Amino acid sequence: MSPTTPRTLLVDTGELHAHRDDPSWVVFDCRHDLADQEAGRRAYAVSHLPGARFAHLDDHLSAAKTGRNGRHPLPEPQSFARWLGAQGVGPGSQVVAYDASGGYYAARLWWMLRWLGHEAVAVLDGGFTAWERAGLPLTAQVPQPTAAGFVAHPRESLRIDAAGVLATLGSRALQIVDARTPERFAGRNETLDPIGGHIPGAINRLFQLNLAADGRFRPASALREEFRALLGDRPPAEVVHQCGSGVTACHNLLAMEVAGLTGSRLYPGSWSEWCADPARPVASGQD
Repeated sequence: MSPTTPRTLLVDTGELHAHRDDPSWVVFDCRHDLADQEAGRRAYAVSHLPGARFAHLDDHLSAAKTGRNGRHPLPEPQSFARWLGAQGVGPGSQVVAYDASGGYYAARLWWMLRWLGHEAVAVLDGGFTAWERAGLPLTAQVPQPTAAGFVAHPRESLRIDAAGVLATLGSRALQIVDARTPERFAGRNETLDPIGGHIPGAINRLFQLNLAADGRFRPASALREEFRALLGDRPPAEVVHQCGSGVTACHNLLAMEVAGLTGSRLYPGSWSEWCADPARPVASGQD
């Protein structure tokens, strides 16, 4: 069984289960806890979706930190491509990522594959929790993937760096959307980064607003209405997403794509990179 139409945004548990024996579908378990970096690995060892590979946020989806490049800097494209190939991801693979946190770690892998030019990647809507609630099979068996030839074709147009953000602050040519909590956005109760506040001109959209009570993404129409109320008539191409370290920002970016507002970008370094340079301006409060 092979996918006739690549899934590029979300898949549900039924569709993923229907492709459980399809070798062209490659599943990644992205479970993680920022407060306990080994929690996802322990959970994976206990049980995971059959065939799922484990993708660790720090070890696989990030590069080494320098103190100035943020808490989860992007890996070098060719290095990440080699890891994907070793996990069995090839040009014909349909990749599905899941976590147990509403999709915001899975969305990081979703965005990174798109960044490397691989469009057939989706997030499991509802994640591990939805799969478990549906009574679908779990296993502790670790797969042994057959290596594939993954070739990266980086699309740098999908992201912007700190210099690019800084260059547009005065003109307001871009709208920065910050996915962090309102408290951290305002510069209060900052526990992860050394400085509180936000990028001047940014607006706040907590990523968790994208989810319904069951942990699945809200309907596309509702997401579109809310993002349009937030952004006005500004086109998605002028929107840049950021958060603390370039992870939950991907969730807002995915939500905009689900809403049909395609083409926004990511600032991967996000606040943790921005605030590491004292020469960059900082705002506080809700403005």
